[in-house]
Amino acid sequence: MPNDKKEFPKEKSGLHPRNKHRERYNFEMLIGSYPELAPFVHLNKYNNESIDFANARAVLSLNKALLKHHYGIESWSIPTGYLCPPIPGRADYIHRIAELLGNSSGDKIPVGNQIKCLDIGVGANCIYPIIGHIEYEWSFVGSDIEPEAIQSASKIIEANSSLKNNVEIRIQANSNDIFRGIIRPNELFDLTICNPPFHASSDEAQKGNLRKLSNLNDKRMARTSLNFGGLNNELWCKGGEEAFVHNTILQSKQFAASCFWFSTLISKQSNLRSVYSTLKKSEAIEVKTIPMSHGNKISRIVAWTFLSQEQQQNWIQARWR
Repeated sequence: MPNDKKEFPKEKSGLHPRNKHRERYNFEMLIGSYPELAPFVHLNKYNNESIDFANARAVLSLNKALLKHHYGIESWSIPTGYLCPPIPGRADYIHRIAELLGNSSGDKIPVGNQIKCLDIGVGANCIYPIIGHIEYEWSFVGSDIEPEAIQSASKIIEANSSLKNNVEIRIQANSNDIFRGIIRPNELFDLTICNPPFHASSDEAQKGNLRKLSNLNDKRMARTSLNFGGLNNELWCKGGEEAFVHNTILQSKQFAASCFWFSTLISKQSNLRSVYSTLKKSEAIEVKTIPMSHGNKISRIVAWTFLSQEQQQNWIQARWR
């Protein structure tokens, strides 16, 4: 028998005020938009409607329902083995980086497809371009080194008329490059976003997934589901998050005039010291750290620009007004 119903806060106060996912999931409305979610919804131990977040099919169905109900995405799926992203947290990045653009422009967030964003490591799910375009009408370029991820993201775009002509996917042929080969001559981006690989090795990523699944199941797991935690390139790279962001910053200097704000998610607070050190060595003119929290998970966005105040104002006048 389930325990007495537990009362939870009506809103997730850590999420941005414009985040559509601040309130607890309304499963009746979500099932109304996507009936295929219904078999996965049950009463949890607190006697509240929920899904089994350790079940890959359940999480996939929840994401399909959220994307259809809140963003009008009629067709969305990912290949087996690829990362199924937590949509509320991804939406928070978009809203907080939009706030940064607004702060640069007299607290007026620039909207419209003339605002161009580069999503580094768009993945098979194409989540950031979906949310960024639907919420702010921005146009996107998504890059990735995985051909199957490129194919999946392209398929999502082709299947949804709202994304066509607003999101472009480009393959990064050289895994050592972040921007070179993606940003074209004379091409300008108003911002870049990135959710870097978290772990430093495949073994570390596997152990991290097992801990995640064990926490979700309240018991120790011996092996992870192959279609739950993401592929190697999504989860780890040599040196982990710290090395990836270090390389991103160093390479961004080569494209200093091509982008207004560069940004990346930083999951590990312990990496901030080296991030700030690299930014200083790279002579970034302005650096912003934007805190984020989703449930018990605390992270932050670090954003930087190489543009002087005069160059920033010229950019805003030319592109945002």
